[in-house]
Amino acid sequence: MKKTAKGFTLIELLVVVSIIGILATLVTANLNAARSRSRDAVRKADLKNVQTALRLYYNDKGSYPTSIVWGAEFSNAGTVYMKALPKDPQFPDQTYCYAPDVANDTFTLSACLENKSDVNCKTVAVSCWTGCACVHQVTP
Repeated sequence: MKKTAKGFTLIELLVVVSIIGILATLVTANLNAARSRSRDAVRKADLKNVQTALRLYYNDKGSYPTSIVWGAEFSNAGTVYMKALPKDPQFPDQTYCYAPDVANDTFTLSACLENKSDVNCKTVAVSCWTGCACVHQVTP
């Protein structure tokens, strides 16, 4: 009588571990891409909210402010337009860019996006930071 061994061979185990490793790498890569897209969505929402606050300011004052302080309260004469102007979700030291025109009757808000294939991606130079390959901008 011949005994048959029950179990897996070393080769079978190595193949299974290799397949699991490849699948884990693919999942991690997709997870990182989803995180960058979600941070870009936050950046776009932040700019939209700041745009709305600036429009409320314009309705009250007749012009846009000459500058704003990111991370601080956006208020004037007791009217609070935003409790705190948002900062970038990944790099708090890299703020968004606010650029009013000379007459303070229009502005451009810019954010650096991580996803270079975003439909709102522009390749323009922004004075607030350098080296950004994908810029999202909003105006009034």
